[in-house]
Amino acid sequence: MLTVKYIHSLAEIPAQAWNALSDAASDPFVAHAWLEAFEAAGCVGDGTDWQPRHLTLWRDNELVAAAPAYIKDTSDGDFSRDWDWADAALRAGIPYYPKLVIGVPFTPVTGRRFLVRAGEPTSECVSLLINAARALSHTEGCHVTQVLYCHAEEAGALETAGWTRRVDFQYHWRNQNYRDLDQFWSRFDSKRRNQLKRERRAPAEQGIVLETVRGDEIARDPLAWAELVYRLHRSTIDKLRWGRAWLNQAFYERVFTRYSAPLEVVTARRSGEIVAGAFNLATPTHLYGRYWGCFEEHRYLHFNVCFYHSIEECIRRGIAVFEGGAGGEHKIARGFEPMQMISAHAFSNPRLEAPMRAHLLREAAQREQALAEWRERSPILKKT
Repeated sequence: MLTVKYIHSLAEIPAQAWNALSDAASDPFVAHAWLEAFEAAGCVGDGTDWQPRHLTLWRDNELVAAAPAYIKDTSDGDFSRDWDWADAALRAGIPYYPKLVIGVPFTPVTGRRFLVRAGEPTSECVSLLINAARALSHTEGCHVTQVLYCHAEEAGALETAGWTRRVDFQYHWRNQNYRDLDQFWSRFDSKRRNQLKRERRAPAEQGIVLETVRGDEIARDPLAWAELVYRLHRSTIDKLRWGRAWLNQAFYERVFTRYSAPLEVVTARRSGEIVAGAFNLATPTHLYGRYWGCFEEHRYLHFNVCFYHSIEECIRRGIAVFEGGAGGEHKIARGFEPMQMISAHAFSNPRLEAPMRAHLLREAAQREQALAEWRERSPILKKT
């Protein structure tokens, strides 16, 4: 018999038991070390807008399934993009918060949200976790429940359970077995291609050298790399009027010392000194761009640190997909293409549920049509 438990801290669950539910090599953001670092560093938990309520299924003392879950009083840092919904609900006198979010804090990356140990009945476990989410929302007085950036089959299971699917876009670069950067650029028209090449030449002309640091080099001095990445991150946040420093130095120190395997740092050096960089995670098939920063401003430096250098790395290493993060239509002109992102939503108040379901169904149809038209026309890249 399976028993549901709601866990208030990932530290209560041994890392080995949690990691047995998923493949961290292909889905690094749901690894115990990544999620636990948020809690240990105080980025989530007491004093924050993220209160852990992880959903877990147990057979006696064995963990067989789980979902990372948090109760929130705002939408800060969850990338649900539901601010307008919340405002409309509040204007209509319908409470929207608190809400229960199943997902990874501060991380708009598609991944598995219902984690099930190999050999267990997946459909049954997912169904039990979905029911557990509903029950927890009721107990905690949550008005909205969201599963963010989930897999398509998980969204299907949620729809079967009465939830409503939402479709959104991100811009990803996809490797078509390119030999080199020139072959990729051959898919652009001559005007765009020449512009991209001018931008790519800029670092060399500015005396800047780019490099990806990973593996053993990070492991030799993880705290120094953690401090650097934090300073780069803050250099960006501090320049933004509405910038929010959700991650602190303690978070970076924890992941760099305990979870360095998937971490990568792109460095840009001028006269031997680091002037800019980007923090990425990598799997054998995907590269995930997370944060970037610079200590000096140079023309086209952002495009080179965040895009061109890592695209070259993906081609060289045979990585299939480069996800550069949320937003950024400027990515389209540099060969990133729109990709479907899925979430699922449930609303406890019928006055909110009915109009939101109608809205989301219309929105999904429109976005799926737009994506199909984009792929048919391929307005930036020539078809291969």
